[in-house]
Order: sequence, then C-alpha cells, then structure tokens
Amino acid sequence: MSTQPKYVMAIDQGTTSSRAIIFDKQGNVVSVGQLEHQQIFPRAGWVEHDPMEIWLNVRKVVAEAEASSEVGPRDIAAVGITNQRETTVVWDRTTGKPVYNAIVWQDTRTQALVEQFAGDAGMDRYQERTGLPLASYFAGPKIRWILDNVDGAREAAERGDLMFGTTDSWLVWNMTGGVEGGVHVTDVTNASRTMLMNLDTLDWNEQICEEMGVPVSMLPEIRSSSEVYGKGRTRGFLRDVPISGILGDQQAALFGQACFEKGMGKNTYGTGNFVLMNVGTDVVPASHGLIATAGYKIGDAPAVYALEGSIAVTGAL
Repeated sequence: MSTQPKYVMAIDQGTTSSRAIIFDKQGNVVSVGQLEHQQIFPRAGWVEHDPMEIWLNVRKVVAEAEASSEVGPRDIAAVGITNQRETTVVWDRTTGKPVYNAIVWQDTRTQALVEQFAGDAGMDRYQERTGLPLASYFAGPKIRWILDNVDGAREAAERGDLMFGTTDSWLVWNMTGGVEGGVHVTDVTNASRTMLMNLDTLDWNEQICEEMGVPVSMLPEIRSSSEVYGKGRTRGFLRDVPISGILGDQQAALFGQACFEKGMGKNTYGTGNFVLMNVGTDVVPASHGLIATAGYKIGDAPAVYALEGSIAVTGAL
C-alpha cells in the first residue's frame, strides 16, 4: 500500500441513485460504484426516500468502488460530496434515526403551506432576501410540514433534539461519527435552497425561520463549498479521509463544466433539466421565472452567484 494518497473520491447522492467515483491525479476515472434507491410515492404529488437506505447504499457504493480498483482509504487524499438539493431529512441527534422519510425536492405536499406563507405579500415575499420565490420545491416548508405532521416532532425540535439537513448534511454527519460527535454542516449552495438563508450574507435568516416555524437549532452550520469539514470516523468506511467538498448537484455541474467566468453557463440533463449561469460575485435579482442562487464558494474567496432555470421532469419522463 502506498504511503502517499494517489486518488480522490466523489460521492454523488442523487435523486434516483448514489454513486462513488475514484479519480486519479490526472482526473481519469479509476472505478465506480452505483446503486439505485427506492422511490416512495405515498400519494399523488408526494415523493419520499428512506434516509437509512441512502446511508447504507453510500457505504456499499464506496466499498464497491474501492474493491474494484483495490484502492483503500489510505490511498484516498480526500472525498467530496454532491447531492440532490432541497430533499429534506430531519433526524434525532440522540438516536441518529430520521423522524420521517426524506421529502424529495419534487414533492408538492407543501403547496397549501406555501400559499399560507405568501398571504397578502405574494409569492415574492422572501425573494429579495433569499433569491427564491415561495414554492413547494424548497426545503423550508418541507421542514415545517414534518414538524406539523409527525407526532412529537415539534416538541423534540423545540427541545433541540432534532437536526435538519439536505442529503449532504445527513451523509457528513453520519460519516464523521453520527451520534458520537458527527459534524452538522452544509455548504452555501445547499443552504441557498432552503429559503431560510440570506443570499447576500450567507447566514440563516432568523426572522424567516421564525415565520416558517423552523427552530434555528435544527439547522446545520453553513460553510464554504471547499474546505475540510471533518474526517471519516465510521469504522472501515473512509476512515481518516478528509471530507473536503460539498456542492449541490447543479452547482457542482456548473463548477465541473468550468463555468468560472461571469456569463458562462451550463445545462445538464438528468431527472430534470437545470440551466445555471455564473453571474459573478454580486447577487443578480431574478425575474422571468429564474431564481437567484449561490453558485459556489471556494474557501475564503468571495461567493460566486448564479441564475437558474429549472424544469423538474425531463429525463425522468
């Protein structure tokens, strides 16, 4: 076994499957592991995933990628995570168990809540602060739905016993120890999809959290998209490997397609279609059905913003 790590790993926790990909120093793909997870449809318009199945599948695909390339944790310099955005996991910090299935980004059960939040102010009520119109797409109303509809969830949240995260936060917390000191973080790109973050200052907006009925104690710490958040602590699973990148899947594609200059954009074809354009280091107000979002933030460098146009169903059709 080599003493100097020669590889990096990417974990892609997507809407329909989880993948682990090992790359060498030249950027060549060395090996891949991939597993689909169950799509749960309790009723029309509802879409759920089992967070425990996703966590198990991630461990399996990492093991598959390592086994097929004979690469072990000591050969891996770092692991980065990209993930389905807006998909909402709420779990108990003392047991490590989700209180409900993950509510997926496509899910529309929160439409009535969204209309309630809009009130007389309209669907643009929070857009100036968050970049986002009120919509069932985003995570904030999904958290509220879980707290309102799962027995004991509201009380547990008020006691500080519940944690929220998109699937990046769920994975990092488990990878870094879970109930035994797991790190509760997310990055600016995923936080910008909750409707709870100030887009200009990249911190949680406590007033919006209060209006949506989401205790701030549930929320992960917002960090940059590229830094070491912690090291793998789960026995036999990426042990001591630095976890050093998080990007929501569409922002990861923007960065991965090298859209580093203002005006450059990409469109990717997956479950849905998502056009993102780099607009530079200042927020550009969105209009015409677009949304303003965080594009990426590399360490201490200023955040780069994007405008996004989304079509929820394309490849899935």
